[in-house]
Amino acid sequence: MKHNLLVSAIKLALTGALAGSLLACGGGSEGSDSAGVSSGTSVGRVSGFGSVYVNGTRFSTDGTVKSYDGIEREEQLEKGMILKVRGDWDGQGEGKARTVIYDDTLRGPVTSMTWDAANRTGEIVMLGQTVFVDGQTVFRGATPTLMASNASEYRVRVSGWRTAEGEFRASFVGAKSDGVDFDDVNDVEIEGVVRNLDKVAEAFTINGFTIDYGSATPEDGFSLEDLTEGMVVDVEGALSADGKTILAAEIDDESDWLDGDDNDVEISGELYDYDETNLQFYINGVLVQITANTEFDDIGKSDLQNGVHIQVEGEYRDGLLYAEEIEGQEADVELEGVVESVDLENETLRVSGVKVQLTTSTLIDEGDDNDRRTRVLDIQSFAAGDYLEVKGYQRSNDGGYLEAASVKYEDEDEGNCAELEAFVTVTDSGSIRVMNLEILAGGYSLEDLDLQEEVELEYCATAGGEYELQASPDQ
Repeated sequence: MKHNLLVSAIKLALTGALAGSLLACGGGSEGSDSAGVSSGTSVGRVSGFGSVYVNGTRFSTDGTVKSYDGIEREEQLEKGMILKVRGDWDGQGEGKARTVIYDDTLRGPVTSMTWDAANRTGEIVMLGQTVFVDGQTVFRGATPTLMASNASEYRVRVSGWRTAEGEFRASFVGAKSDGVDFDDVNDVEIEGVVRNLDKVAEAFTINGFTIDYGSATPEDGFSLEDLTEGMVVDVEGALSADGKTILAAEIDDESDWLDGDDNDVEISGELYDYDETNLQFYINGVLVQITANTEFDDIGKSDLQNGVHIQVEGEYRDGLLYAEEIEGQEADVELEGVVESVDLENETLRVSGVKVQLTTSTLIDEGDDNDRRTRVLDIQSFAAGDYLEVKGYQRSNDGGYLEAASVKYEDEDEGNCAELEAFVTVTDSGSIRVMNLEILAGGYSLEDLDLQEEVELEYCATAGGEYELQASPDQ
């Protein structure tokens, strides 16, 4: 959902009044009330600060963070980190956090890494686990290109989602030189499913990596006697001398981390273990139930399959999250281009002719070179001439526009040229129409384009203010 920039700035000064009004209408109980205020848990990546934006809501906070990973204050958080926020929120994108919780998904030394700079995709291998990274992953401490060139020289903390195959998809990667520890008493951390449990040897594996829990201490009331095959756990400890075993110091049960019933829940992540017969699936260890009343946005029920990235909103009770709305979050447009104009009032950019709409869910990644800590400053800092990578969703209403899921600053200087991957329409006059933009063919043939598939376009602005293809469209 979109906020006017000036309204957002004013609301920053009214946090106290907002908190009071939310608590007054939402109360201290869990669940939704008649005024439309939800109370419960929102889990998703940080898209901005002032205080923290999660799942499109700006949650005002008291500045503290609950974490066992050396993060105690909001200013230590980074965009892309996945938070669990317990609190109250309304339908207008405003909320009040009671508790902000952060926990690394993985932490430890990197074994290897690949990075395809052209396609902006890669893999990190650490602690025997595979972590997928892409253009929407926020990197801090080192660029993906630098890390991939000498991967074993780095330690990382990863905040991400488990995939259908039990691997991980990173939303945030924080890197340090090997030998430089993170602010945590334990060197390594891993999350995953218990396999090959041997209670005599006091050992099990997570995706083939051995965990020795002989000296471990259970956390939050969990008993090691309750370890079972298939349980999801969070393990912290140290690596053995040969680097092949984690010597666990702490183990926590992550199988059902949503506390209590009748919670309103918002959660984003990758769908897995989809049971089409019973209309159930898992997301971040939470079992989701589709009902006859579940609404779908940017995705249809028939599109649900393992590996699809979604956001689910619903009510959690009796160990199930009953989905009220399922929203697709797989970006279907990618644009690399130059900022031509900025509309602060409507929070839109014109990037190589394409109207780009920013929302409260848009992650604006300025890289390591800037320490802006509010979304207002993020938007005010855009300037004509900036070269950006934008990923998001193709919208056809209001003349067509690109709703941004993520925006990253790029070092390239392509002048007035751009690259765009999207669905297109060929006009009667022989040009291409995509969202609000018309691109002239420039002598290239458009006859063989399959309009049911995405098209990759390279185009430049002309001296006459039009846009023209610079290469044959590619599918």
